[in-house]
Amino acid sequence: MSETIAKQIHVLRRMTVAELRTKYREVYGEGTRSGNKDWLWKRIAWRIQELSYGGLSERAKLRAADIANEADIRARVPKGAFDGEPAGTARVTGSLPRDKRIPLPGTILNREYKGDLHSVTVLDMGFEYGGRCYKSLSAVAREITGQHWNGYMFFNL
Repeated sequence: MSETIAKQIHVLRRMTVAELRTKYREVYGEGTRSGNKDWLWKRIAWRIQELSYGGLSERAKLRAADIANEADIRARVPKGAFDGEPAGTARVTGSLPRDKRIPLPGTILNREYKGDLHSVTVLDMGFEYGGRCYKSLSAVAREITGQHWNGYMFFNL
C-alpha cells in the first residue's frame, strides 16, 4: 500500500460521522443513510484502495459467484403462507408456561375502557380477542388502547 493511501485511511479513522458521510458521497457518488462510523470508514477505505489498485479480478468475482451459488440460502417464509390463514392473522403455537395470575382456560375477562366493554377469552395457549389470538394479555391491552400496557394491570389480575 502506498504511503498516500495509508495516510488517507489513517485520516478517515479520525473523521466524524458527518465528515465520513460527505467523503462517502465523494468516493461512491451517492449518499448513505448509515451513521455507523466503523462501517463508514471501512467502506471508504476499501473504495479508495479499489480506485487506486483496481477492484477484484474476474477470477475472484467468478469464484465468489460460485461460492454464493453453492451456499444454502436461508429465507424466512411469511407467517401463514402454508397453513391457509389469511395474511395478517396471528396464530399461537407451542406451549406457554402457566402463570398463576392467569385464570383457567375458558374464563372470560371483561374490561371497560373509554366507555366500551372489551371481553377476552383465556385459551390453553394464549388469549382470544376480537376473533384473533394473542400470546399475551399485554398484546391484547395494546390492541385495545393503542399504547403499551402491562396486561395483568390492565385486566386487574
